[in-house]
Amino acid sequence: MKDIFDRLRENPGPLGQFADYAEGYFVFPKLEGPIGPRMKFQGREVIFWSANDYLGLCNHPEVLEADAKAAAEYGMFYPMGARAMSGETDQHQQLERELAEFVEKESAYLLNFGYQGMVSTIDALVGRHDVIVYDADSHACIVDGVRLHMGKSFTYKHNDIASLEKNLIRATKVAQEQGGGILVITEGVFGMRGMQGKIKEICDLKSKFDFRLLVDDAHGFGTLGKTGAGAGEEQGCQDQIDVYFSTFAKSMAGFGAFIAADKDIIRILKYNLRSQVFAKSLTMPMVIGGLKRLDLLRSRPEIKAKLWENVRKLQNGLLERGFNLGGSNTCVTPVMMEGSTVEATLLSRDLRENFGIFTSVVIYPVIPKGMILLRLIPTASHTDSEINETLAAFEAIHEKLVSGFYKEQEQKLLEEKQLQFKES
Repeated sequence: MKDIFDRLRENPGPLGQFADYAEGYFVFPKLEGPIGPRMKFQGREVIFWSANDYLGLCNHPEVLEADAKAAAEYGMFYPMGARAMSGETDQHQQLERELAEFVEKESAYLLNFGYQGMVSTIDALVGRHDVIVYDADSHACIVDGVRLHMGKSFTYKHNDIASLEKNLIRATKVAQEQGGGILVITEGVFGMRGMQGKIKEICDLKSKFDFRLLVDDAHGFGTLGKTGAGAGEEQGCQDQIDVYFSTFAKSMAGFGAFIAADKDIIRILKYNLRSQVFAKSLTMPMVIGGLKRLDLLRSRPEIKAKLWENVRKLQNGLLERGFNLGGSNTCVTPVMMEGSTVEATLLSRDLRENFGIFTSVVIYPVIPKGMILLRLIPTASHTDSEINETLAAFEAIHEKLVSGFYKEQEQKLLEEKQLQFKES
């Protein structure tokens, strides 16, 4: 028999194995100062491209005022417990009504956190005889929700409708044999690569297959569609999404989430979402603050317009300089380059320390070996100056990458390690 702690120490996991080298810099970095396009990282000012505050609402004066007044009046404890026990308020119900109307659904239900909310939504929607079919690039909250499922599940190739159709044929056979149904899950916007999910094409398959569709639109809500109602509105098929999910951690600059669907389905889910039935209700500052954020989203279209002005300036500037954005058709801006894991870390350090640019760096196993992905999240708060500084910095580091500068540094590091090993 082996002690479980010994096993953990021997195998700390795919990210944990890099803890000694990466912690505090590449993972768990400390960004300091007011949230915005310019923040402090390790004492240096950097242009910050890793906040999901798309609409720049986190520091909007009306939002700050609403949050502060709600906190002063109610504190952080009210309401006292779970919604079903002692956590119901008029304000919770009002925000749900307004969200449902905004995303064109009959009813909505607030969730205290997005990740747990999605896991619990999947768990409540399907039973052991049902079959789940989901996109292979789905967010971890979807993957973990599927893991809880005691029945059959299939993945289809990312945004590949032919692959989805093949798996729906398989799922239909299993569902018929077991007397269950089918749930298809996709994202409105895939947050790593920036592509919209092919919701309209998925909905078109309803004429050939019987299934219900759950869409996680965390990055689409507030950024896509004429009104900002998300990817379904953008693609003209919002009415065909059976269960719509989004988080408040992106465009709404807060925490929590919501689901929206037909009134009878939301009623059933309210009584079966374990992450809500057995957890504290969303706190009043976020609920009242959420009403203000939603009001700004609906009444100030110029904010979303400014976001997209910045998105186009940044993405067009990168494309003009020959960068590969992987076909992104959303605000998420992935810059893809060829290079090793070590080159990725050296390049990222160079960006932060010598050019004052902070962006997320993604490497294998999240993306294929030999690839580097730098993900930028433009917001309505970024300025032309910050965009231009970033474009110049990316041009400079790319020249270093293709010239072999980082490869030479990688070789020097390897030689230094070999020397240290010999001396020891």
